[in-house]
Amino acid sequence: MNIGLTLVSQAVAFFLFVWFAAKFVWPPLMGAIEARQKQVAEGLASAEKGRVELLNAAKRSEEELKGARDQAQQIIAQAEKRASEIIDEAKAQARTEAERLVTGAQAEIDQTVSQARESLRDQVAGLAVAGAEKILRREVNQAAHAELLAQLRAEL
Repeated sequence: MNIGLTLVSQAVAFFLFVWFAAKFVWPPLMGAIEARQKQVAEGLASAEKGRVELLNAAKRSEEELKGARDQAQQIIAQAEKRASEIIDEAKAQARTEAERLVTGAQAEIDQTVSQARESLRDQVAGLAVAGAEKILRREVNQAAHAELLAQLRAEL
């Protein structure tokens, strides 16, 4: 066996193997590697997109929470305002009712005073007639002198 011939035949076999590998094995292998690289790149891009969307969703949720808090504060402020309005209305109604009661009481007092004055006038008229009877020492007829008694009552 000749070492040169073995070496040449091994070199030819190696070149045939390289050519066969380059022609038939290398393209599908490179296609698979490129497809995998593309898939990994798409996965990384999708992950980045997901991260950005997550950040945006977090910002939107914070904005929604802030909006809800603001709306809750507005509702509370409106409720407090309405409560104070109701209290003011109740106070106004209470004042009106108190004024009405005072006016009614004043009218009742005026009526009672008027009745008391009438009663006093009648009593004074009666006393005046009794005094006049005693002074004149004669009997005075109240029915006959009703006009005189009415004038006397009006003067008193």
